[in-house]
Amino acid sequence: MKTIKKIMPFGLAFLPLITIAQTTAVTDADTLFTQINNIISKIVPLFIGIAVIYLLYAAISFITSAEDAEKKKVAQNKLIYGIIALFVMVSIWGLVSILTGTFGFSENKAAPSTTDLLPKF
Repeated sequence: MKTIKKIMPFGLAFLPLITIAQTTAVTDADTLFTQINNIISKIVPLFIGIAVIYLLYAAISFITSAEDAEKKKVAQNKLIYGIIALFVMVSIWGLVSILTGTFGFSENKAAPSTTDLLPKF
């Protein structure tokens, strides 16, 4: 019972992803990639939020460990790694957004059909 109480919040957190996956049947590659994009677009902010919480935890542990040199060094490493991880996640997310906007892979733009690519006579 204790294990169920620990796992239940995580299951409830991912419940919207499960319901999204059940609304649309995957019939071709386009719908598969759309479903993957929907899931990733909901998970990335979750990971960024976790990284921000970790960064705040590392900053608080760095401030509170000012007396002990060993704890201060460990907290300083956590703080540095947290900053690097957050920077990398936000940079990659921004780079992907820039590339999709530049090359026209945005969700609002409809992909051309094969009949649009054929020459007109």
